[in-house]
This record gives sequence, C-alpha cells and structure tokens, in this order.
Amino acid sequence: MVTFLSGGTGTPKLLDGAAAAFSPEETTVVANTGDDIELGGLFVSPDVDTLLFQGGGILDRETWWGIEGDTHRTNSALKDIASAADLPDGPQYLPGEKQTDGRDLANWRRFSGVAEFMTIGDRDRAVHITRTSLLDEGYTLSEATRQLADGFGLTIDLFPMSDDPVASLVHTDEGLMHFQEYWVAHRGEPTVDTVEFRGSSQAEPAPGVLEALDDTVVIGPSNPVTSIGPMLALPGVAEALAETTVVAVSPFLGDDAFSGPAGDLMAAVNAKPSTAGLATAYPFADAFVIDEGDDATFEAPAVRTDIGIDSREDAARVIRAIEAAIERVA
Repeated sequence: MVTFLSGGTGTPKLLDGAAAAFSPEETTVVANTGDDIELGGLFVSPDVDTLLFQGGGILDRETWWGIEGDTHRTNSALKDIASAADLPDGPQYLPGEKQTDGRDLANWRRFSGVAEFMTIGDRDRAVHITRTSLLDEGYTLSEATRQLADGFGLTIDLFPMSDDPVASLVHTDEGLMHFQEYWVAHRGEPTVDTVEFRGSSQAEPAPGVLEALDDTVVIGPSNPVTSIGPMLALPGVAEALAETTVVAVSPFLGDDAFSGPAGDLMAAVNAKPSTAGLATAYPFADAFVIDEGDDATFEAPAVRTDIGIDSREDAARVIRAIEAAIERVA
C-alpha cells in the first residue's frame, strides 16, 4: 500500500505513471485543500478537482487544471456584465464579517463572483455547483469528494486533507493575499514575506488520512510550501510521517523549480529554494528522488533519475525510481 500527498500539478503528473509500480487498489491520494476558495458562493477545490478530472479521463493536460475542451461562457459573461455595469475587476474579498459567516468550510477565503478572477469552465462549474450543494445538504467535504470520485470512476482512494477550513494566505509587500489571489491574479509577482496556513491548528485530518499515513508515503514533486505545507500543518500529520517510510520527489532541477512559485515560497519560509532545501521542508523523509544532474546531497539516501515529466513514460520512470528508493529504506 502507498499513499501520495498531492497538490498543484506536480504530483498529478507523477500519478500518470503510478501503475508502473503500484496498482490502483493499493494507492491512496491525499489532496491539499489549502488552495480551496469560495468564489461567487461556489466552493472550489482545485487540487481535488485536478485528481477527479485526471481519474475521469477528462483533464486538460495542456494546463493541468480544468476540463479538456471546456467552454467559458459564464466566466466571459460575468466579465461582460461587470464591465457594462462599471463594477470592479480582479479579486475582491467579501467583507471581513462575511469571511466567517455561513459555510464554515469556506472561512477566510471568500471572494465575490463579480468579474470572476479565476477562469472556470462551464462543465468545471457544474462540479463546483454539485459539491457546494452537497455541502449545503450536510455532507462533509470528504463525503462529497467520495461521491464525486465515484461519479468520475476513480479507481484510487482520494481523500481531501481535512473537512475543516485551512486557508493558505501569503503575506506580501502588497498586503495579505490568499494563495489563489497571489498566484492567479498577481501571477506570483509580489514579494513574499511569509506564508500562513490559517485554521490549521484547529483543523483535523479528514477521516482516513492518518490511517493512510501508516502506509509508505510518497511526496510528489509539488510545491513544498503551499501544496504540501498545509497538510504538514495539520495536527498529527508530521508526527505520523516521522513514524512511517517517506520518499520525497524533488520539484526542482537544482535551483530551478519545474513550475510555479516554489522557489520564492521556500525562501520565504527560510528553506533553501532548491533541491537541497527539501531536507528542511521534509525533515522526516527517509529517501529522496532527485534529478540525475542535481548536485544536492542529503544524509538520507537519494536515488537519481531524469525527473522531468512530460509524458506517461516519464512519469513511469520516476515511479520506478521511487520504488527503488522505497526498497532501499523500507
């Protein structure tokens, strides 16, 4: 049995090759929910949805988010209405008193739908409407995710990291921003001072998560700060990882991140913005998988391979390196 910790696009790309070593029946994935937001009253869970769409065979593999071939008529209409009515564009947090009023799961991450700042496809939106309606009917996020996973035909077990609100908030030189505002609206350009996982100390891992961490754990090449960090901030998770076998795959080629703002965010939390910084980010890791051209060294074993993932064959190669790392330390 193996459990992957997943966020962003790095780990989903890796999961394309998981079957090279692990059967779906023995694979569990725990997804980051620190990136979740409420947008125009709909609860959006991007890292969960990437896995749903991937498992359902409809993921847009050019962007690694959203649904392939989706239309964006509602998103375009929202922008047209805002322009015609002279309403503001860009991310607009609901007022402070509204951030914790209503649906508890959306605390500290509520945005207006006016001129919707994230481009959400029409079929994609149908998933958010369904999820939000299930939550309003009394389902937990775990239960809603299970219903959707069954609907998309997933053959792996998929858990959100928590049924409680955890918001990844980025403190920048331009003010406090939710991660989605920082990355989507501002394209990661503001200088980051620090990162906060608001609500994490009061949150609990979702049912089944701690049990899944009893198995061998693979941390994929996701952003260590905002994709994996919210999970590590949950009570009991870091302790559980210290007691099991953990293999971490680098999201860096030396000092360069494969994608996203991993380097800037690592520096903001006082970790080296490179493969070498993984020793700080994941002190419980028993082994690392890093690129064959990377000169980083660790006290723990490191298996080297070409860790670039542009195809299922690439993903399978990295999975086989993970299998080799597990065999060395398990």
